[in-house]
Amino acid sequence: MPRPSRPPFLLLAPFFAVLALFWLVPLARGLWISMQGNTLFGTPAFVGLENYRGLLTDARYAHALRNTVVYCGMVLLAVLPFSLFLAHLLRHVHKTLRGFLHFCLLLPGLTPPLVLALLYLLVFHGPAGLLNSVIVRPLGLPGVDWIADPRFIKFSLVLLMLWRWTGFMTLIFLSGIEGIPGAYHDAARSEGASAWQRFRHVTLPLLRPVTAFAAAFLLLDTFVLFEGGYVLLGGSGGTLDAGLLLVSYAYVTAFTLGNFGTAAAVSFSSLPVLLIALFAILAWGRSRAKPGRAA
Repeated sequence: MPRPSRPPFLLLAPFFAVLALFWLVPLARGLWISMQGNTLFGTPAFVGLENYRGLLTDARYAHALRNTVVYCGMVLLAVLPFSLFLAHLLRHVHKTLRGFLHFCLLLPGLTPPLVLALLYLLVFHGPAGLLNSVIVRPLGLPGVDWIADPRFIKFSLVLLMLWRWTGFMTLIFLSGIEGIPGAYHDAARSEGASAWQRFRHVTLPLLRPVTAFAAAFLLLDTFVLFEGGYVLLGGSGGTLDAGLLLVSYAYVTAFTLGNFGTAAAVSFSSLPVLLIALFAILAWGRSRAKPGRAA
């Protein structure tokens, strides 16, 4: 007689137990803190949604939210096209070099963000940074203080994410391109389509799910970026709050001002924005994409 099979949910019980312990419980605790007063010592009073109402009139919070949205958009527009371009270049590299190039591309993503930010600090820090010493000044241009000048702070953070995630995103796109059946390209080629037409009408539509996954992954990591901004800007928003993001504003509010209730409200108030963006990206990726006529 066959053995009675165990219910599948029993096998998943350890996973859900760990999930509840390390995710659901802190999440519920954080939500409860966001509804309490900012008293650091003693028993804080329950204030309900008062901390959230205060954010509606907080100009610095609105500035941090606007910076975060712009910053995430800049990262997506910088990393995704560049990674797709590198993926196409890798397809034409000799097989003996691919393994070494793959390792080089993955290395920044495997490096801890704190270490990567310290290395980044050596390159972009002030007039003595490597970028100014090696490239900018030899060209006869004035040195740029990438981290202190409010005009360049946001671009410095974008370059940090470009440095960190371009290699990983390139390998994701390369896997997606190599998974496209060659019959589609053969059919387009037989119709007289050029390389650009095949890329536009065949490769891009069929890469939509891969692009959506890469965009969602990159958006999540960019939205919660803390280590890089903390090392580069000292845990604040930098000069004129040009690099103030929601995560850094929550950190300053909690551990500098001691307003833990408001800081928790800042964190939870960003969830609707993040969820709407992720839903839109994933819905776009799940929509039916067909290769169009290339000629």
